[in-house]
Amino acid sequence: MLSKEEVKHIALLARIGVKDDEVEKYQEDLSGVLDFFKDLEKADVSAVSVPRQIIGRENGMRGDNAYERAPHQTELIMNNVPETKGKYVKVKSVF
Repeated sequence: MLSKEEVKHIALLARIGVKDDEVEKYQEDLSGVLDFFKDLEKADVSAVSVPRQIIGRENGMRGDNAYERAPHQTELIMNNVPETKGKYVKVKSVF
């Protein structure tokens, strides 16, 4: 079973706030999950082949091609955004 310090450390790494009265519950829950993975490690998978592509496609990604929208579509989109700057949508900085 995980120690209380390990549970608190995992919570810190996951950026999850865990109260002191919740630590014991998480000890049991996380220990159960880790025990399940230990059981999975014991499974014999030597006869299982690794699928390269599930559906037989070589590249499932679409091309990154720009295309022009009809002007009325662009106008509808721009009318529904909270803030614009010129012909662009203005968003908050992510840095």
